[in-house]
Amino acid sequence: MIDILQRGFKQGAKLTWTLGKVIFPVTLIVTILQYTFLLPWLIDVLTPFMNLFGLSGEAAVPLVIGNLLNLYAGIAAIVSFDFTVKEVFIMAIMLSFSHNLIIESSIASRVGIRWWIVVGVRVALAVVAAVVINLFWKGGSELAQYGLISKTATPENWMEIAGQGLQTAFMGIVQLALIVIPLMIFMQYFRELGWMQKLSDWFAPFTNFLGMQRNASMTLVAGLTIGLAYGAGMMIQAVEKDGVSKRDMLLSLIFLVSCHAVVEDTLVFIPLGIPVWPLLVIRLITAILLTAIISHIWNQASKQRKEQLHEHSYDSI
Repeated sequence: MIDILQRGFKQGAKLTWTLGKVIFPVTLIVTILQYTFLLPWLIDVLTPFMNLFGLSGEAAVPLVIGNLLNLYAGIAAIVSFDFTVKEVFIMAIMLSFSHNLIIESSIASRVGIRWWIVVGVRVALAVVAAVVINLFWKGGSELAQYGLISKTATPENWMEIAGQGLQTAFMGIVQLALIVIPLMIFMQYFRELGWMQKLSDWFAPFTNFLGMQRNASMTLVAGLTIGLAYGAGMMIQAVEKDGVSKRDMLLSLIFLVSCHAVVEDTLVFIPLGIPVWPLLVIRLITAILLTAIISHIWNQASKQRKEQLHEHSYDSI
């Protein structure tokens, strides 16, 4: 049992180092950049487009901050303005699909999908969802009543800005280690005690519907519960340890791009005074349908290629 613990800890430390090399510098740079001319410039560029989503110009602030940083930063920006319930809900669904783009997409790209595809899919889902909700939902015109959400103090000079950036980046690594190392230890026990097969059997109908093999189940569970970045980290190890194919790895990532950390990413919006269960339903349905459709198209294309190769071989004979 001690040997399993040691192997799990070693795997967790290795994965923390791999992900930390992305998270620390990106968090530091983005945290500092939000206090430069870049953020106001980007907000000014995006403000005219907010009407397409049924949002006022101020909505560009939380959307930009949430996409560059994380959901918590986006929510902190939301409560700085007076928005209607409909506006808050639209921003919530957009940020549910598309947030923390730089870090999460950089890590996700390490499993073999180009980062701009990951970003493109997430932003496209956010845009389409916002447009559809704006067109079909006619209510929510009353002002949103925010709960008690603490606002962080704005740094007053570059020393404080740099300090905040270093602190945020360091805490990101600490949080990463606190999640990844215990998870990898648990996963090591899970594999070596034979529990992985039981979980795979239990999730088999769901993974089969999505067009994936059973051994991809743990990756989906991790991404759904703890997030896209950690789920991508699990994929890196799953290829080595569980024999997950590249095809299933890519389908898993497509699913998690649409729907990840469903509990945390849903509950954080409760203080904003909006109905949160539709957020969960929309994300789950979108992820399931998108993955199933792509898997079906992929299977059809593979089938056609095999038939063409067979016909070509027959003609050659």
